[in-house]
Amino acid sequence: MPFKLTREPTREMSPLAKLDGCELPAAADMHVHLREGAMTELVVPAIRQAGVNTVFVMPNLVPPITTVQHALDYRSRLQELEPNVTFLMSLYLHPNISPDTIIEAKKAGITGVKSYPHGVTTHSNEGVVSYEPFYPVFEEMQRQNMVLNLHGEKPSSPGSDVTVLNAEEAFLPTLLDLHKRFPKLRIILEHCTSEAAIEAVKSCGPTVAATLTSHHLFLTVDDWAGDPHSFCKPVAKLPSDRRALLRTAVSGNSKFFLGTDSAPHPAISKRGDKVAAGVFTQPNAVGLVIDALEIGVQIDVIKETDVTEEKLASFISSFGREFYEVEDDRKEKIVLRKPTKPVQDILRTADGSIEVVPFRRGKMTWGVDWVE
Repeated sequence: MPFKLTREPTREMSPLAKLDGCELPAAADMHVHLREGAMTELVVPAIRQAGVNTVFVMPNLVPPITTVQHALDYRSRLQELEPNVTFLMSLYLHPNISPDTIIEAKKAGITGVKSYPHGVTTHSNEGVVSYEPFYPVFEEMQRQNMVLNLHGEKPSSPGSDVTVLNAEEAFLPTLLDLHKRFPKLRIILEHCTSEAAIEAVKSCGPTVAATLTSHHLFLTVDDWAGDPHSFCKPVAKLPSDRRALLRTAVSGNSKFFLGTDSAPHPAISKRGDKVAAGVFTQPNAVGLVIDALEIGVQIDVIKETDVTEEKLASFISSFGREFYEVEDDRKEKIVLRKPTKPVQDILRTADGSIEVVPFRRGKMTWGVDWVE
């Protein structure tokens, strides 16, 4: 049954009111874009605001992070801005990456390598055209127990029928082929948007997992087609795909966990002839998940009994940590709070030079507090 983003939960009779005061482990957001310069300074403080203390950081800077030293320098800068967050770092899959780079990266504590198909999203101009040249790199990653993070879309080409609506599904044979060739390589299909992607990941062995974003739990094609602040890559798909995502988020299947793909862009880049692809959700990463599940219950996609403390804790925290083999040394806890205030309309730097519009601006959202 189709349902619209504009249908908001009735707060007086919230189907998930039982979660108010619920104590959960600190969230782990396993897909974030923290950018560079003044934008980084603006968005990094939003990580803990959302109840998150561990993030997996994307490497698509300009230039992309293709050396171990670049990754370490970037991590140092992030730690200066927020020392109470664990930043898991990645390299950008690029011809500069060799098996020796992988050995060096593992020794330096770098977690994964992110693959961007050429030209499909922000800063992917140096992305992958063919995976075959990287087979020796993947072999070494398998030996070193590093993670391969896949942006799962097939680039369109002249004469092909690949569009933004089927690019993810067209990529799935590549995922299955890589898994067959490198069965011990830990692979994550990032930001799944389709039922087909969910089923493909389920069909793979335990070394393949996937992230789900908070915004894709809300959106369908009709939503982003009319709102540049809901436009991202991969794009949201059909109502049936969103239903599959909602059900998967509360399924208790350890292959699926939170990775928001929070991707801030200056507000000005969300206007004009060519709109930047990316949705900014970082300040409300956990709350938005609850908001989406609340809507899912109200329109009978999921049941209130499906949304338990255990399943929430698994989806936002433990499943991701287990797959990445990273402990929360801080052992921090958060408490969910029923909605009392709306999502901020805009974030801006102190000098006003950069403005970013958050997803669902002005909408009421669940909040979090840190347990002292």
